[in-house]
Amino acid sequence: MSPEIHSSQSLRPPPNGGQEPAPPSASAELPVTAPAPSASAKKLTLVPLIFLIYFEVAGGPYGEEPAVQAAGPLLALLGFSIFPFIWSVPEALITAELSTAFPGNGGFVIWADRAFGPFFGSLMGTWKFLSGVINIAAFPVLCIDYLEKIFSVFESGWPRYLALLLSNLSLSFLNYTGLNIVGVAGIVLGVVSLMPFLLMSLIAIPKIKPHRWVSLGQKGVKKDWNLFFNTLFWNLNFWDNVSTVAGEVDRPQRNFPLALFVAVIFTCVSYLIPLFAVTGAVSVDQSEWESGFHAVAAEMIAGKWLKVWIEVGAVLSAIGLFEAQLSSSAYQVLGMADIGFLPTFFAVRSKWFGTPWLGILLSCLISIGISYMDFTDIVSSANFLYSLGMLLEFAAFVWLRRKLPSLKRPYRVPLGVPGLVVMCLIPSAFLVVIMVIATKFVYLMSGLMTLGGIGWFFLMRFCKSRKIFKFSISDVEVA
Repeated sequence: MSPEIHSSQSLRPPPNGGQEPAPPSASAELPVTAPAPSASAKKLTLVPLIFLIYFEVAGGPYGEEPAVQAAGPLLALLGFSIFPFIWSVPEALITAELSTAFPGNGGFVIWADRAFGPFFGSLMGTWKFLSGVINIAAFPVLCIDYLEKIFSVFESGWPRYLALLLSNLSLSFLNYTGLNIVGVAGIVLGVVSLMPFLLMSLIAIPKIKPHRWVSLGQKGVKKDWNLFFNTLFWNLNFWDNVSTVAGEVDRPQRNFPLALFVAVIFTCVSYLIPLFAVTGAVSVDQSEWESGFHAVAAEMIAGKWLKVWIEVGAVLSAIGLFEAQLSSSAYQVLGMADIGFLPTFFAVRSKWFGTPWLGILLSCLISIGISYMDFTDIVSSANFLYSLGMLLEFAAFVWLRRKLPSLKRPYRVPLGVPGLVVMCLIPSAFLVVIMVIATKFVYLMSGLMTLGGIGWFFLMRFCKSRKIFKFSISDVEVA
């Protein structure tokens, strides 16, 4: 069933029962209908959805190498084998259940609103949007960093600044041409960027010495647990980002759970196979396992031609990550306008492609601004905000099970409320650890961004009360 926009009256249960009415939402104030998707917009089908999720989360094994540097081969292998069950699987299960129960753009914003009301829905939107657009800014920088190894002109000065600007604009234009185009591009980018790792792993087989897999690292090298856990977290999170495009998915009740299931397996395999191959075939100083070491290992295993291919693959992977996460942020803006958290003009779509061009433009402009900054600490702050959002998301998931037990859930996690609490407590404990080890600067930046989000909520409420802008009274249809 395709998600449609209806008056909030349509959420009342039918005479024969069926589901509980939705609780009051931020959208129930001014009588304006949210804009419907353009007729030219194509629905996202299963295979493109799988690759969109894949690029929301991973985009390839680029960036997994610091786990070896931090804790040695054995713990890195165990981390990428076990951590998906602690973090990725619970997050994917929650996304599957709530995205099929509320198949509308807005995703986690809708969930928090339904569970705890409009204030928390708006705060969730702030936390997730800011963390998303700051992450988006990293990918054009990564592209230029790899290109400068081939073309030194991009190392600094106006050529670098111009390249960052043009890469942001061109990649944003690709996103503007349609979510289905982004999904198809993701398939091509995924295949091309993963092929060199498959070849490297096959060529490495005769050189593998299994005893290297059980190494705890070099003697005298202290374990860097902060780097280790942050590497796992960075490489295996953002499963819920795809929920903000639920309204654009063909048959979401069927395709969402299946796509998430396949994407979890695909992501884990794409991390583990190269990691087993390189740790088993290459013996180097542990300190050399920095981001990008897979390219160095490829040259040691097969030659410079494979190193170049992996470096090119890194650029393609960064493009895929940019497109997937820009889509999530742009459709979150559209979804928040659809349900009344933002003025209706934020939900405007392109006449040609049906895409939320204002959401794309807003995300692109913020990304361009951050691209020129030294944003290491800001990215850490974004991760802190993302962690706050995830804690709220876990709480909303459990509370909705208790608050709306009869809500139709096309996919349902096969656990009762006590089991769900346990399932959510384990990753929540990890989030708390990540937040406790944050720096004072991160606490300060995250606090200021959160205060800004709270101020934004009251500003929007003031605009509604004074009728300064038009706000939707519509709600996305539940399953």
